[in-house]
Amino acid sequence: MPDASAQPTTDADRAIPGPLAGYTTLRTGGPAERIVAAGSADELVHAVRAAAEPVLILAGGSNVVIGDAGFPGTVVLVRSRGMRVIAEDATSVTVRVDAGEPWDDLVAATVANGWAGLECLSGIPGSTGATPIQNVGAYGQEVAETITGVEVYDRVEGTRQVIPAAECGFAYRGSIFKYMDRWVVLSVDFRLARSPLSGPVRYAELARALGVEVGEQVPLADARAVVLRLRAGKGMVLDATDPDTRSVGSFFTNPVLDRATYEQLLERSAELGDPPAWPGADGLVKVSAAWLIDKAGFAKGHPGEGGVAISSKHTLALTNRSGTAHTSDLLTLARTISDQVHARFGVTLHPEPVLINCTL
Repeated sequence: MPDASAQPTTDADRAIPGPLAGYTTLRTGGPAERIVAAGSADELVHAVRAAAEPVLILAGGSNVVIGDAGFPGTVVLVRSRGMRVIAEDATSVTVRVDAGEPWDDLVAATVANGWAGLECLSGIPGSTGATPIQNVGAYGQEVAETITGVEVYDRVEGTRQVIPAAECGFAYRGSIFKYMDRWVVLSVDFRLARSPLSGPVRYAELARALGVEVGEQVPLADARAVVLRLRAGKGMVLDATDPDTRSVGSFFTNPVLDRATYEQLLERSAELGDPPAWPGADGLVKVSAAWLIDKAGFAKGHPGEGGVAISSKHTLALTNRSGTAHTSDLLTLARTISDQVHARFGVTLHPEPVLINCTL
């Protein structure tokens, strides 16, 4: 691997002015002391090594909420691009993708090439390097199912290494990378099946939209097209003309409850009917956060102060509907929702995006 101590002269050596709002899909966030851009893995390593702490790594900005005060340090923009096959056989290919590669560009390329495994993750905004951090998932697929390794720069050891998938701590919308700034993702390796068909469709809503039964397979292009349509209908595909897409997607994760807490929820919600739920291992049950929010009195389109609102298309998305809202306005709405859900159902909602220089 390249020497992590290399010091190329790059865009990362030139500061970029401007507030951080312009680098996030939510379009909120104050200024940084310094913003620099890195166009390759080597440049990214150099930029991080050269910057005084604190340092924030920012790529697509689709899963981050930045406080109105901004960030009191250097923000490094990940702008590396590229994907290449590094291994293949008769049934699979392994593709290495630079961290800054736009995620949906990658998904489109895999579908076009007849590589299955990412098709149900179509339309998700952001960069490829962010996907292992969040263990991005949708419509029955998660990136943890196809990732074989993540190349990182270890800021503690000052070295580059590949962390095997088994050591990434993948969990529901989480990994070892999510709440630790030790590792900077440089590239991600995905092992994909050579197949004109999708994996077995696991998600009931997607199966209905495709006109198939759960467990059936469909052409890759069909899976991608229907996922894009479903996401667009929920305001989850970026569209400059649609204020509902000025968001971070789902703001809250679906709560995962132990059996006792789930039984208490059923008692509290008896007159409303059982919430949508999915059983998991060890007696745990994942419950629909959207249902909890709606039944707690917050319908689609519910307005907050300062130009924020729940999306008119999806209860889980909190939007900068006016385009001029502040992060504090959004967090006030989020706290109001979370407090009411807890008061009504005894369930705590947790934010899905990473909060930078702000708290819920």
